[in-house]
Amino acid sequence: MSIIRKFIGPKSKYDKSLPFMYEACIDVLYGQGDAPVYNYYQCDTVCGLIEYLDENGIAPEDVQLYGIYSGKKIQLDTNYCTNIEGEWLRRPEICIALEEHFRETLEAQYKGHRAFEECDFDDRDRTGGGPF
Repeated sequence: MSIIRKFIGPKSKYDKSLPFMYEACIDVLYGQGDAPVYNYYQCDTVCGLIEYLDENGIAPEDVQLYGIYSGKKIQLDTNYCTNIEGEWLRRPEICIALEEHFRETLEAQYKGHRAFEECDFDDRDRTGGGPF
């Protein structure tokens, strides 16, 4: 990464058609409280976020995934991020699933993921963080 990119950040973060970040939201009371109490997990890429959730034992059925854009938050369907057994997909399978879904539906929140070409998110850090 060049010095300029280190200072201004990844080029893909300036593409308004892509989320600048992904967020996972988990109700730590699992619906048992009067109101939900959320933990949030974040990453610049959905594949990095899912990897982080998987490594921390957070099951797909407990998660709401969002693409965070400038001024809006769009939910992603976790069904496109899991295998037939309901387990998180890893790279490159997650990339393939999201790429195929975008090709079929053109739903903007799935744009930019590519398994065998240069991904629109290749310039981003895949390190997840949380809970926040």
